[in-house]
Amino acid sequence: MNKAERVISKDSVALLIDVQSVLFPLIDNNKELELYLKRIVKGFGFLDTPLVVTEQYSKGLGNTIEGLKAVVGEYQPIEKMSFSCFGCVPFIEKLEIMKRNTVILMGIEAHICVQQTAMDLIDRGFRVLLIEDCIGSRKANDKNIAVERMRGVGIEVTTYESILFELCEVSGTETFKKISRLIRGYED
Repeated sequence: MNKAERVISKDSVALLIDVQSVLFPLIDNNKELELYLKRIVKGFGFLDTPLVVTEQYSKGLGNTIEGLKAVVGEYQPIEKMSFSCFGCVPFIEKLEIMKRNTVILMGIEAHICVQQTAMDLIDRGFRVLLIEDCIGSRKANDKNIAVERMRGVGIEVTTYESILFELCEVSGTETFKKISRLIRGYED
């Protein structure tokens, strides 16, 4: 039996993959996905968990959606052409500089860029957490099969609320209060 290991903020980095304006309207259940992505990104800000943003061929697929840009604030998205983030040297360099062992994954499409990046992370020895309610595909079945496949190779699957409270660690703090208000929808 494997020993349970808690996720720690100082050892984690969040990765927001390719949530771009041209493709996002085609994603199944995109309204709820956008809401949850905005909440989790805000929560990472409260927790001082660094966020890396990628964009796949932004010339054709547009930039990160406006609703998320507003929450992320100033950022420099990493432009990529490969489906996996590991086909992009600036991404690899950024990850190496950060020296974090746990990567928290969100974005689109679950069965393409998210899945290929997740598998490459596992191959390189990272601990990978997939935020199931913060990923999407155009077809629900593609997302479901991708989650199943990723879970089968050792990727841990969780939800945005679960990971935010796990990273928060304790109640009663100002950070906890901010996270609680965010989860309840008072910070949208």
